[in-house]
Amino acid sequence: MEIWINPACSKCRSAISLLDAEGAEYTVRRYLEDVPSEDEIRGVLDRLGLEPWDITRTQEAAAKELGLKEWAQDDSSRDRWIAALAAHPKLIQRPIITADDGSAVVGRSEDAVRDALARK
Repeated sequence: MEIWINPACSKCRSAISLLDAEGAEYTVRRYLEDVPSEDEIRGVLDRLGLEPWDITRTQEAAAKELGLKEWAQDDSSRDRWIAALAAHPKLIQRPIITADDGSAVVGRSEDAVRDALARK
């Protein structure tokens, strides 16, 4: 299992604490330093069953500068959103946990983290 985190994020720290408490084996990816490629983002989106706008932090300054709230949310705009997430990784919702069964969850709640743990 891998978890994409920003160490400054309280939700990320909570998820790590829960994974540790459950004795889970996982790899930490500090995605602001080890920025995911567009292909990696596509892969995680497929695993999540979500679209890029579903995992975009629209309140971030970069989102406002890019005018993301005005962008279309359709198939023809998907690559544009993915490119923005790769160029501005701070826009990616966190933490994202990729489970060993090939699925993924956005681990913003204890229940979501426990869901990922159940999939290992």
